Amino acid sequence: MVEVRLARPEDLEAVGELTVRAYAAYTLGPTDPYVARLRDAASRARAAELWVAVDGDRLLGSATCCPPGSSYREVSRPDEGEFRMLAVDPDARGTGAGTALAAHCEERAREHGAVGMALSSLAVMTAAHRIYERLGYARDPSRDWSPLPGVDLLAFSKVF
Repeated sequence: MVEVRLARPEDLEAVGELTVRAYAAYTLGPTDPYVARLRDAASRARAAELWVAVDGDRLLGSATCCPPGSSYREVSRPDEGEFRMLAVDPDARGTGAGTALAAHCEERAREHGAVGMALSSLAVMTAAHRIYERLGYARDPSRDWSPLPGVDLLAFSKVF
C-alpha cells in the first residue's frame, strides 16, 4: 500500500539517489549539471515541501511541492500550486506512487488556497504525462519554456 508522507532528514540521501535513477534516461549522464540538482534533496526539503511515497520501509518515489514563495516555482501563477521533480523508482513504476504523489501535491496546493495547478515536463516523459492526463491536466502551450538551449519543457495545468 502506498503512503505519502513528508520526507525525513534520514530519507534525503536515498531520495536524492532515487531521483537521479528516475531521471537517468532524461539527463546527459553523470556529468550533466542537472544531476547534482536532482541529487540535492536537502535543498528541496528546505526551499519547498519534499514528499515521499513509501510502502512500509520501501521508498517508492518523491515529489517537490512548491508552496507560495518557494524558489522552486517555475510556471505557476500566484493563485496556483506547482510541483516538480516527480520521481518514481524505476523498480516501483506501476505501483500508483506517482499518481499518489501528484494527487497529494494537489491537496497541499488547495490547503494553501490555490485554485489550480501547473507544472512542466520534458516531452519524452510520456509516463508522467499519462498520470497528469488521468488527473485532469491539459497541455498549456502558452507556458511552454526552455530553461537552457535544447531543453524544451511542456506545460500542463488544471483548474480545481
